Amino acid sequence: MGGLYIHVPFCLKKCRYCDFFSVTGRAAIPAYLTALLQEMDLREWDAGPFTTVFFGGGTPSLLRPEDVSCILDRAGRVFGIAPNAEITLEANPGTLTRQTLDGYRKAGVNRISLGIQSLDDANLQFLGRIHNSTQAAQALEWAMTAGFDSVGCDLIYGIPGQTTQTWTWDMEAVLAYGPDHLSCYILTIEESTPLGRMMEQGQFIPLDEGRVGDLFLHTSDFLESRGFLHYEISNFARGDSNMCRHNLQYWNHAPYLGLGPASHSFSGTTRQWNVSDLENYLVSLNAGKIPVEEAETLTQTQHMLEWLYVGLRQAGGIGRQAFSERFGQDFLAIFGKEWKILQDQSMARDLPDFFALTKKGLLFSDGVCQFLANRL
Repeated sequence: MGGLYIHVPFCLKKCRYCDFFSVTGRAAIPAYLTALLQEMDLREWDAGPFTTVFFGGGTPSLLRPEDVSCILDRAGRVFGIAPNAEITLEANPGTLTRQTLDGYRKAGVNRISLGIQSLDDANLQFLGRIHNSTQAAQALEWAMTAGFDSVGCDLIYGIPGQTTQTWTWDMEAVLAYGPDHLSCYILTIEESTPLGRMMEQGQFIPLDEGRVGDLFLHTSDFLESRGFLHYEISNFARGDSNMCRHNLQYWNHAPYLGLGPASHSFSGTTRQWNVSDLENYLVSLNAGKIPVEEAETLTQTQHMLEWLYVGLRQAGGIGRQAFSERFGQDFLAIFGKEWKILQDQSMARDLPDFFALTKKGLLFSDGVCQFLANRL
């Protein structure tokens, strides 16, 4: 098993909260596409046909359907793509038409992930999105009838002034269209972003951490009451079959290949990442060089830390047998004292074959993992 990630680093406008690598405008898309195909020809991959492909960004829906088709065709010929592969494309409602959605489906995309973020215009304006609520609702309606195997939506909560009632309204409004996957992210305000600068200047007061925690727990309870599985900190699916298989590969340590500027790759033991600069990416590939910025081989301790951080993000947690087979030690032989403390604090669940966090533990997962990591 293995996944292919393709970073599409173009946006019409940077959102106020975003600190992912992207550039504004479409002018460099043709040069990027040429370089991307060149990168495929230079890369080595020996883990078999990809079982998932994920177009992320940026705004992948700035690509034309024929561009997506060309990329998938070349990836299939160079690396191989399994017949039943999950092929996901992230899409911004402000860049979509019914025709482009139909085109993506015909190109081979079978899972669409819509960056809705909210159906409240005031929230969308605060976040700096290019679409409004009408466009978001229209894109959702089109996506639901375009024939995709799965339709997912990204939502953001923890927005200043937000209440349990207004956030519940937002979730209910989206669910009315019938998506089978929701990614609900707590708003994170990075210093380097426009929102970070606005906060520094006192233009708004962020939502209190306690209120954000209440919204997290409410989100989980509310969506579970609507038939969704809370299978990862921020992710909810209508049943196992609608979980994002690509992200599950990340979280379960499968190898993956990243193409495009700022993308990461993982072989199972070695991690490497491309330059986070479009011009350098293009120059390197025009010269026939893979645009890798840096690489590292994980030590046993580093690998164990990754198992903690990604395994405990998932509701299912870390399997006792899988951990023992990978590291030659029982989980409790290393973390037993700390795990008992977490159980006493209602952060961890007592399961015979898995080590998993409670909802409270998931809310504080970074701190929980750091607490365990101090043992190493």
